[in-house]
Amino acid sequence: MHVLFVCWGNICRSPAAECTFQKLLDDRGLSGKISCDSAGTIGSHQGNPPDSRMRQAAQARGLNISGSARMINDQDYQKADIIVTMDDFNFSEVNKLAPDSSQKKKIRPFCDFVSSSDREVPDPYYGGPSGFEKVLDLLDDGCVRLLDHLESKPG
Repeated sequence: MHVLFVCWGNICRSPAAECTFQKLLDDRGLSGKISCDSAGTIGSHQGNPPDSRMRQAAQARGLNISGSARMINDQDYQKADIIVTMDDFNFSEVNKLAPDSSQKKKIRPFCDFVSSSDREVPDPYYGGPSGFEKVLDLLDDGCVRLLDHLESKPG
């Protein structure tokens, strides 16, 4: 099973989701059964590390976000069993970038898995520290529920 988290630039939300989900996999002893990665829908941040503000907010929660930004590619669609998008624009873009229509059934909004009424994980890039905290709160909640969902699926 492979999960791909996608946001716009792959420097804030999706690497934080990947890190949050990976910690859950490690905590539950599922790293050998489920893998995860992250990507963005644009290439303008390609090669850059995750946003320092997101890394700092995550580190305060015991999460170490690393890696470098990259754009989603055809191999991601082939490898992923589920592609999880952070907001409506990401959902639309990931659908447009899909190499064929059969890949579109893998795409799900992240907020399908949160317990709150939030419909999108907001982009914290242009805001203050509270935006990063809000994102991390949503990711904590949604990643647990996503993993519960994946574990409950047969096969």
